[in-house]
Amino acid sequence: MLIKNISKKTTISKNARVCKGILSKSIGLMFLLRPKTLIFIFKKEKIIPLHMLFVFFPIDVLFLDKNKIVIEKKEKFLPFTFFTPKKKVMYVVELPHGKIKKSKTNVNDKIEF
Repeated sequence: MLIKNISKKTTISKNARVCKGILSKSIGLMFLLRPKTLIFIFKKEKIIPLHMLFVFFPIDVLFLDKNKIVIEKKEKFLPFTFFTPKKKVMYVVELPHGKIKKSKTNVNDKIEF
């Protein structure tokens, strides 16, 4: 699946995978040897704490509201650490490290997928 930053007219990822089920959301990037792009979709906006247990590489993370607006971002989320966004989100996009900077994505940008 293609992910675009509509505000900046840049491509964030060309091959994202959607995680809707509880199993795919629970496993995420754990135990993989290479980063992939994952989109986590939730039924309603809520605080989504993340962990990097058993993820062996840094990633970037975008937190989106129900309108797919970036409300928070975390660059270089390191292995075996934790992070909790301050605001409620409906979508979480996990990306290989460096994708946020490369796509010039910032808070308040509109994302499309």
